[in-house]
Amino acid sequence: MEQVKVLFVCMGNICRSPTAEGVFNALLKKEKIDHQFFIESAGTHAYHIGEAPDLRAQKAAKDRGVSLSQIRARKVIFADFENFDYVLAMDDDNYQILMQSCPDEYKNRVKYFLDYAPHLDSREVPDPYYGGQYGFERVLDMVADASVGFLETLRESEEVK
Repeated sequence: MEQVKVLFVCMGNICRSPTAEGVFNALLKKEKIDHQFFIESAGTHAYHIGEAPDLRAQKAAKDRGVSLSQIRARKVIFADFENFDYVLAMDDDNYQILMQSCPDEYKNRVKYFLDYAPHLDSREVPDPYYGGQYGFERVLDMVADASVGFLETLRESEEVK
C-alpha cells in the first residue's frame, strides 16, 4: 500500500503547521496507522528555516502529550505540489500563496485544513504568534478537530483502512 502524503502549511512553519503535523501524527499513532502516512509541515515564507517550533507551541502541545521538538521549519518548494497528495493550508493568505505557486495539474491537492472541521464555521486557523497562551490552546483544539475530520474523510474515501 502506498503511503498517503500530507503537507501542512502556514506562514513561517513554527506555530500552526508544526502543531498540525504533531497532532495529526499523534492521532495516527493512537489509531496504529501511522505507517500508512508520510507527514510534514512547511511555511510559505523563509523566516525560520531550520528552527524548531515556537516554544509556546511546543509547551502547549507537550501539555497534551504531543511532541513537536523534532520538527524543523522549512519552506514550501515546487516539488511539494507533486510529491504530496494533500497540501493543507492554515489560512486564506497561505492558501492564496500556495494556489499562485502550484502548477495547474496539482491545484486539486491544495485545500484548507479546517474544511475538515466544518462545525468550526471557519476556514482559518488563527496565527497565535502575537497572541497569548490561549491562542496556542485554541490552535490545538482546532487542528485536533480538523485532524479527526480529515482522517474520517480519508477512511470514507477508502484511501486509508
